[in-house]
Amino acid sequence: MPQDAAEIPEAALIAFPDTPASRLRRALRQLEVAINEQSEAVAAFRNQIGALGGAVAGLDARTQSFRSALAEAAQEADRARAASAELMATAALMEATARR
Repeated sequence: MPQDAAEIPEAALIAFPDTPASRLRRALRQLEVAINEQSEAVAAFRNQIGALGGAVAGLDARTQSFRSALAEAAQEADRARAASAELMATAALMEATARR
């Protein structure tokens, strides 16, 4: 006698017995995968730290260069101020001489 699809009971899944040894092997495989992933993440982190160190070193070099340029500009400004003061004094002397 044929049965309708509505009358067929659903199949039940039966799990195979899981032995302690197979659970341990599965856990060890998962642990090995996790350790490998962590090793890759640590290696990537170290590479990024190295890149950051290079960037900081480059920034330090540019900062030192900028400081040197600022110091040189300050010296040039001082020389220009001194030259300006000397020219002002010379102009004042010439003006005083011309008034006599």
